Amino acid sequence: MSEIQRNDRESVPFQDVCGLILAAGKGTRMQSDSPKVLQTLLETPMLWYVYRTMDRLFESEKINTVVGYKQELVHDLFQDRAAGFIVQNEQLGTGHALQCSLEALSRHASPWCLVVNGDVPLIKPEPLASLILETRRQQALLGFLTLELDQPSGYGRVHRDKEGRVLSILEEKDIAGNDQLMMIQEVNSGIYCLNLAGIEPYVKKLTNNNQQAEYYITQLVDLLVRDRKNVAAVKGGADQHFLGVNSPRELVQSEEIIRQELVEHWLDRGVVVHNPDQVRIAPTVVIDPGVEITGPLELHGQSYVQRGTRLDSHVWIKDSRLGPGAWVRNFSHLEGVRVGQNCRVGPFARLRPGAELKAEARAGNFVEIKKAVLDKGCKVNHLSYIGDAYLGEEVNVGAGTITCNYDGRNKHLTHVGKQSFIGSNTALVAPVKVGENSLIGAGSVVTRDVPEETLAVTRARQKHLVRKKTREDGKD
Repeated sequence: MSEIQRNDRESVPFQDVCGLILAAGKGTRMQSDSPKVLQTLLETPMLWYVYRTMDRLFESEKINTVVGYKQELVHDLFQDRAAGFIVQNEQLGTGHALQCSLEALSRHASPWCLVVNGDVPLIKPEPLASLILETRRQQALLGFLTLELDQPSGYGRVHRDKEGRVLSILEEKDIAGNDQLMMIQEVNSGIYCLNLAGIEPYVKKLTNNNQQAEYYITQLVDLLVRDRKNVAAVKGGADQHFLGVNSPRELVQSEEIIRQELVEHWLDRGVVVHNPDQVRIAPTVVIDPGVEITGPLELHGQSYVQRGTRLDSHVWIKDSRLGPGAWVRNFSHLEGVRVGQNCRVGPFARLRPGAELKAEARAGNFVEIKKAVLDKGCKVNHLSYIGDAYLGEEVNVGAGTITCNYDGRNKHLTHVGKQSFIGSNTALVAPVKVGENSLIGAGSVVTRDVPEETLAVTRARQKHLVRKKTREDGKD
């Protein structure tokens, strides 16, 4: 298998390893006021991707996260992870983050700890597992993954002796001006495996005697080598999946890699994806085989698209469930909705949170549905707004109909019984109920309940008056 697979009934590969995610930084180069790890790829925070990978290796309760800058925002998005948060009030470097974490990590009673940065959304579980296994095999107190980059700018260089043994990790700002060291292409990925008991005394010895005046995890290599302790530097080749995100350009580049991988994933699983270069599918989306989609198109959030559904181009969907055989036509926007079997939506439809279309219902062109249920076979085919309403089975709504659901303070419900017909340009002023098998005449303003099997018409009587001519009449 291409990835380490697990589900709730399977044990994780590493029972004696805990995880630490460094996610306290602002990310100044991102030019954003949000924490760096909350920058999104396919509308999904990059920290989510790191959690997904770590969950495939360890029990979730053994994963700690160092938070700091605007930690309340991280807490709001990942409340289920908050029990494992470690607060770094001052962001004084990765080494300082590790110092702040030692007490919490010791509670797991795990001899090993995998440390990753929260800005590596592309990372896969396999290389992390390889790092853990190789660090153990070499009986090292510290292991770290390295990369070979043609353009290593921005990364710490791995300095080795003639025999290939690691001497140190050199931060770029500390070797500026030394052309020989700057030309080293092997760099530190920032991913570490630590023997907690063995490394703890060295973590306490970290200093901030460097250009940034920060405490670096990389200094542990210097301290261990000086004491002739074993350090495992595990080469990861030139795999771009190790790279962190440090700028808007890198964010977009990483997002494109993920987008392509997800499109390929669904193509391999029986989903027809036309114009794939313009299809964006979030990693949280589930699609059944036999679905057909055409780009440009976006699928986000906790969406589920069932077999036989067709999604035309220029469709945007988030947090929605689409039943089998549904058809969403061009330029439609769906968020937080449920669309039943064989329903038709659009073109140019907007379904807002709380909308539900039951089997064979229709919401046609330039129709907006909000917090309303269209029961089986109900049709709202064009140019209408239906909000805070229930429309029964086989109700037919004419063009230009609106439910007047808001009185300036509160929202009210409109209820239309099954097999009723609502004429064009009708305003249903809620709260109001239309009985079953009733007919509302076109152009009516309905303010009172309509009994079953009733024709309701509220139009004023049409009058014809003689038109008075003016001096301007008849002039060219």
